[in-house]
Amino acid sequence: MTGDLVAFWDIPLSDGIHHIEFEHGTTSGKRIIRVDGKEVLHRDWMFKLVGDEAFNVGSACCLIKVEPVGGFSYSYSLEVNGESYQRFSEIQSKAINTWIVHIRNETFRVVLEKDTLDVWVNGEKLQVMGEFVEDGTETHFALGDMPAYIKAVTSGKRREGIIHSLIVNNTVIPEANE
Repeated sequence: MTGDLVAFWDIPLSDGIHHIEFEHGTTSGKRIIRVDGKEVLHRDWMFKLVGDEAFNVGSACCLIKVEPVGGFSYSYSLEVNGESYQRFSEIQSKAINTWIVHIRNETFRVVLEKDTLDVWVNGEKLQVMGEFVEDGTETHFALGDMPAYIKAVTSGKRREGIIHSLIVNNTVIPEANE
């Protein structure tokens, strides 16, 4: 890695947290974008040092904006699906629930997409089985050889809506803050 790394972001998506790095060579005009360590864009000898670079992270459309802030200084911002990075992160925190589960020597990142009720584990979308129970619903799957399910119950409060809990081997797992 060179000294041209000027910005980086972590984007929380259902299939995992993706690390974005942006290199901007202000003397060479070089621009490099890496997603999870893999180069997805490389431009050399660009004479225009400001402007936008578009790329995708899975199904998310991303845009890095390079803008002048005076002299030879630049600001770098990221948009994801048309939203600022900060706004996108806020939206994602409301659209998904995430849990980190440690079982024996394995770590599982479990994500529930609230709008589709899809369940992702370590970046893989699972085939799950849902069932209605007396006080809500349960979505069953396994983490390794451990039985797990996400229980959905109403909070009884309009603002809170539905509360989702992950239960693994009869233990409630606290939600992760990503």
